[in-house]
Amino acid sequence: MVRLTCLLRRKQGLTPAEFHAHWREVHGPLIARSASGSHVVRYEQHPRPLDDYAGDDDPGFDGVTVQWFESMDAYRAHMGEPDFSEIWSDIEQFLDTDQLHFILTEHPRVVMGDDAGSFPLA
Repeated sequence: MVRLTCLLRRKQGLTPAEFHAHWREVHGPLIARSASGSHVVRYEQHPRPLDDYAGDDDPGFDGVTVQWFESMDAYRAHMGEPDFSEIWSDIEQFLDTDQLHFILTEHPRVVMGDDAGSFPLA
């Protein structure tokens, strides 16, 4: 299993509420119905609570997204679909792509929690 984790910042000019509404109501459904999204095993949105913002110009991150893929090949296929350009165009509508931080990781080693005994720590 491969996971794409992205730290998100909204595009300048969007309020936190506008950002979160677009992410939830436009972007999520776009991925869910796309051929590109068909390669995603699981798609998570982890929004920052609106009452955590100090103001509309708060410089912090607005959320984290996690997409799960069966393999690196599935991740590459996701980006290789013809409709990925539509997804990227939408990303440019609500995200500050210059401040988009992401990492691909493998299945986690759980140190604490329900599955801690399931994974070796080495």
